[in-house]
Amino acid sequence: MRAAGPLFAMLSLGWFVACGKGSPDGERLRDPSVGELGSASLTLGPTTRSGTEEDWGIMQEQARWAYRNGLDTLPIGQIVARIGERFVGTPYAPHTLEAEGEEGLVIELQELDCVTFVENVLALARFVRSVPEAMLGDQMRHRAYYSGILQNIRYRDGNLDGYPTRLHYFSEWISDKDARGLARDLSAELGGVPDDEPIDFMTTHPDAYRQLGENPAFLQALQTIEERLSSEPRHYVSQERIAEVADRIQDGDLIAATSTVAGLDVAHTGIALWKDGQLHLLHAPLVDGVVEVSELPLADRVQRIGGQDGIMIARPLDPEGT
Repeated sequence: MRAAGPLFAMLSLGWFVACGKGSPDGERLRDPSVGELGSASLTLGPTTRSGTEEDWGIMQEQARWAYRNGLDTLPIGQIVARIGERFVGTPYAPHTLEAEGEEGLVIELQELDCVTFVENVLALARFVRSVPEAMLGDQMRHRAYYSGILQNIRYRDGNLDGYPTRLHYFSEWISDKDARGLARDLSAELGGVPDDEPIDFMTTHPDAYRQLGENPAFLQALQTIEERLSSEPRHYVSQERIAEVADRIQDGDLIAATSTVAGLDVAHTGIALWKDGQLHLLHAPLVDGVVEVSELPLADRVQRIGGQDGIMIARPLDPEGT
């Protein structure tokens, strides 16, 4: 990939420095008391920013709309696309996960960045696909279950154990989902080429991350993670070939625009959406400030934006047992 200067990196990162058990009512879940992770893995306590009543109201509204429109019977990719469209107009906000204090699960739906948009839409889709609408009537259960799904998506192997366990690099976010059956990485399958550039942006720009300054052990842990990621194969579809493979990308596929910034794998994320026979990006951009469907088709958009040179593609998979 082409290298770009640090100023562009600081402006374009978005999320980095800005961007079961059966029951009489038909529930499909592993542990109905807590969520997708199981009771041993999810702890709701001091390390959980449980969200405001407004945040949970949005979660309930989106899920209830999905149930009442029959989305729970659709493949999960279709649920992702339809729920994602419901967030159009939601304000963009940077640093939504950078709460003070120790790392905790942040529930924030009133404002989103490009990654938290993807994460929350995927979490809502998995919630709707996994449990019946009746769960929304039990506040403790549905909040714990949704929190478990979101934690399972946001953290490496679903384990929240400090700042380094968050999936900061989106290429690892994709490989983590692929390894655990939450999504399938299609990048190589669609003719992607290897990306051999090293990943080290966070540790070479530690001043951009409060937590790295506060805890030197985090810097060392992330250096180890970056070394591992740099040694592992990853693929991307170059910008010149996006139009060629577009017909193999489906509504609800997760799109990561690869970065030309030295040390950084991904510059932006969103959801694939077909409109009028053209593949577009449903996303939360910094520039326009709200969740939107891209005006340009995906291929044209990537080619016209400096600092992006291709895409990675991940297809959400239906929850096990559904």
